[in-house]
Amino acid sequence: MKAKLFFLFCLISLCASAGNYEVSSPNGKVKVTITTDEGVKWSVDYDGRQVLLPSAIDIRLSQGRKTYGLGKVGKVARYTVNGSFKNPFYKKLNISDAYGQLLMYTTEKFTIEVRAYDDGAAYRLISSNKKPLTVTDETVEFCFGDDYQAFVPYVNDNRGGERYCYSFESYYDEAPLSKIYLDSLAITPLAVCLPDGMKAIVMDAGVENYPGMMLKKGEGNVLKAEFAPYPLEQEIGGYDRLNLVPTKRADYIAKFVKQQSLPWRAVVITERDADILSCDMAQRLAPACRIADTSWIKPGKVAWDWWNNCNITGVDFLSGMNTNTYLYYIDFAAKNRVEYIIIDEGWSGKESLMEGLSPDIDLKRLIAYGKEKGVGIILWSSWRNLIGSNPLGGIAATEAVMKHYADMGIKGFKVDFFDRDDQQVIASAYQVAECAAKYHLYLDYHGLKPFGIQRAYPNIFNFEGVKGLENSKWEPRVSDGPLHNQPRYDVTAPYLRMLAGPMDYTPGAMMNAMKDSFFGNNDHPMSQGTRVHQMAMYTTFEAPLQMMADSPTKYMQNQECTDFIAQIPTTFDETVALDGQLGEYTVIARRKGSVWYVAAMTDWTARDLTISLDFIGEGQHTADIFADGVNAHKEATDYKHTQQTVTNKDRLTVHLSSGGGWTAIIR
Repeated sequence: MKAKLFFLFCLISLCASAGNYEVSSPNGKVKVTITTDEGVKWSVDYDGRQVLLPSAIDIRLSQGRKTYGLGKVGKVARYTVNGSFKNPFYKKLNISDAYGQLLMYTTEKFTIEVRAYDDGAAYRLISSNKKPLTVTDETVEFCFGDDYQAFVPYVNDNRGGERYCYSFESYYDEAPLSKIYLDSLAITPLAVCLPDGMKAIVMDAGVENYPGMMLKKGEGNVLKAEFAPYPLEQEIGGYDRLNLVPTKRADYIAKFVKQQSLPWRAVVITERDADILSCDMAQRLAPACRIADTSWIKPGKVAWDWWNNCNITGVDFLSGMNTNTYLYYIDFAAKNRVEYIIIDEGWSGKESLMEGLSPDIDLKRLIAYGKEKGVGIILWSSWRNLIGSNPLGGIAATEAVMKHYADMGIKGFKVDFFDRDDQQVIASAYQVAECAAKYHLYLDYHGLKPFGIQRAYPNIFNFEGVKGLENSKWEPRVSDGPLHNQPRYDVTAPYLRMLAGPMDYTPGAMMNAMKDSFFGNNDHPMSQGTRVHQMAMYTTFEAPLQMMADSPTKYMQNQECTDFIAQIPTTFDETVALDGQLGEYTVIARRKGSVWYVAAMTDWTARDLTISLDFIGEGQHTADIFADGVNAHKEATDYKHTQQTVTNKDRLTVHLSSGGGWTAIIR
């Protein structure tokens, strides 16, 4: 990735007294106002309409016996920035980075950096203090003008009962701000529904050496930040003893030993829900790429064993976690142009990645066979095993593991059960990524949501932090069907969770069911909604390492669908948000080279849509289309596969069945 280029036009204003300062976005619609008369506050307007009321900005620090905050604002500089950068591992190659900027310098050696983009606003605090200091707390507020409806992803299923130890996977509670639970935390991104169909989405970005931001209810219609305190003591525990669970936390959230930029506090603003699907806020606010040579980084799809429980048929060996099964997976991947396979939990010992390895899995043989077939192998690991169960013990244990398996020919690690984002874990995530890059290894982080590191280290392909397909394995039934409305979640997460970065949803179920016939089954799982709903996920969901979650047997039994899925890239040159409504449906188009990939998905509501093809080039094109079959509302596996000639003047009428989808490749 090329470094970001800025073109700055500086208008300096000097002010040593309290006052108001304004900065606007390039198109003039977003205006951020900073007031400094009674502490520092920011407010945000969009096209003359109020988004955020004055909301407090502050920090509490200690240095020795001294305690203090931001201090008073002195000099202020205002800039207009027109920049751009490239990212070949993203949903678009070229990212615009244009904004109005304020830099406000305080008496306590802090800079408040404020940006106004055409689609939102953000600020961060930057410490220029060269001596060690402790952050006791940071005040972050998002104050709204009324009791608006919100989409709230609550923290739940805490590991070991610890308040801040959590997988970052949540369904969305849809309720007014006044109904947010006082005793609960929420993660970001979190959406607030403003008047006239506008949305304001609260998020943090560019997190490094600092805890992630959680949200709680403040007074009135206010969201306030809460941060995990620094862990002082921890023990092995949580789910199946896979976590490191803090048992004692400090009375501070972070410590700095030198100058430090804090994370961005941001609000994305849109008049049209669909535009969220192409928003680049998380990329713009992330640290730039730190890998000098990225030529070795090869995104792609991966055949995955865990979801389908290694259930293959028509073979003369006992399937399971054994060498013959993974030879079969490699053969399937090679035949279907799938770049990788994953060997999930069970190949290694419970307490080590170097000892107690499964005698039933011959890694050397599998690696050699995969190399012969052009298929790479990725291994599962818990975070605590990868770091040697000691986050403070340096990177030596991690490096020993990574060098060993990189030398063997392993392509990367799926690192699971982080389940925290305090300062210690965030620092470890960067350490692991840097070490992996040194040995040309890919990473898939589970138990974390993306926070900006994916741009700095694009060898991190995925993050989980999503209520993905795995939840169908244990989904309970209620009187009229599954407890959770998964199709609605499927058309909510692209607007919210995916705004922060790629998500390892693990799509691709070939057993599909309507409400009346769905039930959770761990060993023989199925999905809610139609076959084409699942197929449309490969274009809709961002994941540079995109899973094929079902078994090779089922994919070969449905070869026509498999052939289509296998053609869809996992990174793109261009993304166009065509249509959509948060929680209801999505329509998106992505281009790789000269080929367009288009997909639509809906919740349990059947709907008819019109898709204009004005985004494709001149001339005639061939569209390869998969649509819900006429009986998909009764038999979810029903689909119709057609081809037709199209031009950029055509408008396609698309019917989405209940829980349905539609997808096309246009050449």
